[in-house]
Amino acid sequence: MRHAAGIRRVRNVDGKRPVEVVVAVDDVRAADVRALVERHLAFAAEHTPAEHVHALGPESLLHPAVTVYGARVEGELAGVGALRQLDGTHGELKSMHTNPAFRRLGVARALVEHLLAVAAARGYQRVSLETGTMDAFGPARALYLKEGFEPCEPFGEYTANPYSVCMTMALAGRDPAAGA
Repeated sequence: MRHAAGIRRVRNVDGKRPVEVVVAVDDVRAADVRALVERHLAFAAEHTPAEHVHALGPESLLHPAVTVYGARVEGELAGVGALRQLDGTHGELKSMHTNPAFRRLGVARALVEHLLAVAAARGYQRVSLETGTMDAFGPARALYLKEGFEPCEPFGEYTANPYSVCMTMALAGRDPAAGA
């Protein structure tokens, strides 16, 4: 099921430069999307032992249970994220990554809010994610906590280990139109 693009006007951290972030379904086969996904994989590999890297590569993102979204600022790819259906009521955020040139502008927040709205519109009751525990993943963990995710036990194929933290959010009462 496709959802309309989400448009958000966000301000960077100093509040001076407003930017418009357009979030829409994107194609991982597109050169810019593939390059940012590859950058995400390299980032994960740089900061995480290989056996604990759970980031999806471009081919895995083509799976029918996964929908890839791009966040664009003035047409340029600023970030990517994916929503994977785990079952009829549970979704997972995957492959969240912001182009370094667009960090601290609200791109990641716009992506997360859009993906949560899509999940609610799909009828998911819960959205979960896995991210790293290392300092490099601190900004991501802070964003997820701010958006309402809470630490949880490992789900799916994830295991309890010192390199991963799983988080989840119940979507009950969330407006499906918010951010979609």
